[in-house]
Amino acid sequence: MLLRIIMVAFAVQANAIAQVIEVASRSGDVPTKTLLVPAGNAKATVLLFPGGGGVLNLQPDGTTANQHTFVRSKDLWQQYGINAVLVDSHEELGNTKSHSRRSRDHQTRIAEVAAFYKSKFAHPIWLFGHSMGTTSVTEYANQQKGKPAGIDGIIVAGTNNTAALDSDVTLPTLAIHHKWDGCRFDPVSNSESVVRSRQNTVRTKLVLMDGGSNAGDSCGAQSFHGFLGLEKELVEAAANFILGK
Repeated sequence: MLLRIIMVAFAVQANAIAQVIEVASRSGDVPTKTLLVPAGNAKATVLLFPGGGGVLNLQPDGTTANQHTFVRSKDLWQQYGINAVLVDSHEELGNTKSHSRRSRDHQTRIAEVAAFYKSKFAHPIWLFGHSMGTTSVTEYANQQKGKPAGIDGIIVAGTNNTAALDSDVTLPTLAIHHKWDGCRFDPVSNSESVVRSRQNTVRTKLVLMDGGSNAGDSCGAQSFHGFLGLEKELVEAAANFILGK
């Protein structure tokens, strides 16, 4: 698979350098841009799919003006021995009313990114979607059925109305939601439904969070929905589930 790696000019740890990695896409001329924040002796890699339109507009030095919770917390995964990968979108994916999270192009790009990182690290690869990103990862799991090749589990947080898991998806599944999430498109019942729909033999968990801060748009990054002030708790819950704790 053709890819272009741009070394980022800043060190995130003494022994780890962040990289902007562009993964070529068969479905279009524009590659899928990702930012890898590596951990020393990593045990797993988590692919992070942000909400909203999905566009981070990652720069060559790895920076972004986007203040999504995944951006704010990208360096927190290292302490758990987990690589974090921010997945950018080359185009606006839309919102709850009209989106292309289920499109062939978007779903193919998820598969390509997952396959690339599986090949690169040969350890468990997890998909983690927030808000509209939950539709990206649940649709991918639904299309693949069972345990998709190269994917070892999924995590959803602030689950959107357009996201749901079919009952025959057997991937380990974690759902995280803020108790006071005020976004009308992402009620707590959405995350509860994801967990209830799992088979008894599938490892699942629902985590409801409290606290943090709430300001501005109730569906925005600076809100309970965006886990503002709970970045450490969000990553801790996800990391522990990934590691089987």
